[in-house]
Amino acid sequence: QVQLVESGGGLVQPGGSLRLSCAASGSISSADVMGWYRQAPGERRRLVAVITGAGYTNYADSVKGRFTISRDNTKSTVYLQMNSLKSEDTAVYYCNVVFVADSYWGQGTQVTVSS
Repeated sequence: QVQLVESGGGLVQPGGSLRLSCAASGSISSADVMGWYRQAPGERRRLVAVITGAGYTNYADSVKGRFTISRDNTKSTVYLQMNSLKSEDTAVYYCNVVFVADSYWGQGTQVTVSS
């Protein structure tokens, strides 16, 4: 049973940066896909970025060129570097880790982009 804890969220001005971390209680070295999702008030949860076990990455069009997903298997941690933040990036950000047999979600971390 893998447990995920997100951190790094907070209040930032437009154009600023944040780095989100997702720490897993267990190893993520065998994970098939690791990703970040976000959910704004009144909206459904949407994919932000994913990274596969083979190292391939993919991003939502709205964050492409601004966000970078990475992982550190030795620390069992997935990161999301967010640059050039916009007000529309405001949401609760959730970490997701997928194995062949199951998937796991963190509790989320709030990101608020406002002047």
